Amino acid sequence: MPWSVSGVEMRKRQAAHIEAPPQAPGQPRPNTCCLCWCGCCKCLWTEDRLERSERQTCTKMDSIETAEEQHPSLEDVLSWSRSFEMMLRSLEGREVFREFLRSEYSEDNLLFWLACEDLKKETNSAVVDEKARIIYEDYVSILSPKEVSLDSRVREGINQTIAEPSNLMYEEAQFQIYTLMHRDSFPRFLNSSVYRDLLANRRRVCLDT
Repeated sequence: MPWSVSGVEMRKRQAAHIEAPPQAPGQPRPNTCCLCWCGCCKCLWTEDRLERSERQTCTKMDSIETAEEQHPSLEDVLSWSRSFEMMLRSLEGREVFREFLRSEYSEDNLLFWLACEDLKKETNSAVVDEKARIIYEDYVSILSPKEVSLDSRVREGINQTIAEPSNLMYEEAQFQIYTLMHRDSFPRFLNSSVYRDLLANRRRVCLDT
């Protein structure tokens, strides 16, 4: 008889343990979770793990949203007008400049420049080969719809080195496109509504604060 009563009590404790509401994170769990092996969705260990995963996901998403909501300061925007190089080195500056270039159908110039910057940082020979080939197919080949404007001398030099690519093989072509953007696109960008509207917006924000 004592054994029977003990068995009943044990089943009651197990049932109460399964049906109990999830505990707040950080609170100690009751001992004896003998049913965890079954993978039951009501297992407190499983619930806590899911809660932790959800909290971590929310935290990551909040960080991403915060990063996406960042805007350049008035000082940043003004500095771009003084230095093309400074604008290119700024993530926000590149994005605004790219928006302007897109309106002039010359966005590929900036994308080519960025791809060359990425290639120059690469040290793995296999990756260099792959990235050099992609750059050639995307921006140098006359068959590409995104072909950038390079003079015949620079283009011929690239054709001669493409068989044995290096991370610096596009350096001269990159400088040529850099010069084109600096002398041709950049002055129009500073006079465009894209830049002027952004500048006016940053000034209003400064006055409001």
